[in-house]
Amino acid sequence: MPRYELTYPKEVHNTVKRYNSRATYALKTIHAIIDEAQLLHVSFQPDNSPFPAILPMIGAMGSFARPSADSGDVLDLYLHGYVSSRLINISRAKTGTEEGKEGAKDETPAGLPVTIAASHVDGLVLALSPNAHSYNYRSAVLFGYATVVTDVPEKLYAMEKITNGVVPGRWSQTRVPPNNAEMQSTSVLKVRIVTGSAKFRTGNTHDERCDLDDESVLNSVWAGVLPVHTTLGNPIPAPYNRIKPIPEYLEQFRTDFNTRSHATAVEAAVEPTDGKMDTDLQDD
Repeated sequence: MPRYELTYPKEVHNTVKRYNSRATYALKTIHAIIDEAQLLHVSFQPDNSPFPAILPMIGAMGSFARPSADSGDVLDLYLHGYVSSRLINISRAKTGTEEGKEGAKDETPAGLPVTIAASHVDGLVLALSPNAHSYNYRSAVLFGYATVVTDVPEKLYAMEKITNGVVPGRWSQTRVPPNNAEMQSTSVLKVRIVTGSAKFRTGNTHDERCDLDDESVLNSVWAGVLPVHTTLGNPIPAPYNRIKPIPEYLEQFRTDFNTRSHATAVEAAVEPTDGKMDTDLQDD
């Protein structure tokens, strides 16, 4: 773990301008938002297309070179993909250098430029007026260059990391290692992160003084926050499942996930003590 908090550099494409008091560039916060997301949205520019493409994918932050690195360290993002998908093929075709020529650090890095986004909604903020409505949310964006992982040990590291990101410890509870057909059909993208940012909103309603001073409005409109959180339901066994009862690690994960998800949503509705009252979404 680093001895001080690491942050991503502010660049043109990641600097939050609107309500920037709600922004953070801390690696630990950004990586946590990415890792908590069940789906990541990966955007890239296909060749010969006027429109950027965006795909829902699963992934996990990690460092093959330093497996013990935590979320506050410099990490790569690994994405799970199919071997012949368009994104994988474009990434495979991209060439370049990691460092560029000696002394020329502004050279384009190897790989396909990608943008990765993750968002979590923690509450519906219902105010007295429509304009004062908002969400409690956490969002993060990463910018980097994607290359296909060809080293088998690193590929297996990434596959394990991504699997355990779905359910902790799940990799070791399955039939592993993957067989040759599975390895051949699966590709892993490694995104070397250049920069990133996160933005969030917490607290309760922030209404205009004119509405707060209007007794007719206060007496006719409910105001407050509806917490939003994902809940994992009771496991439904496969028709051929022979393992009974539900494994302890799986039931413990479900309990912990639900408890944490609920607590996060409720805590997000508590008014910040720093006096900040930003209510926007991440629109800049």
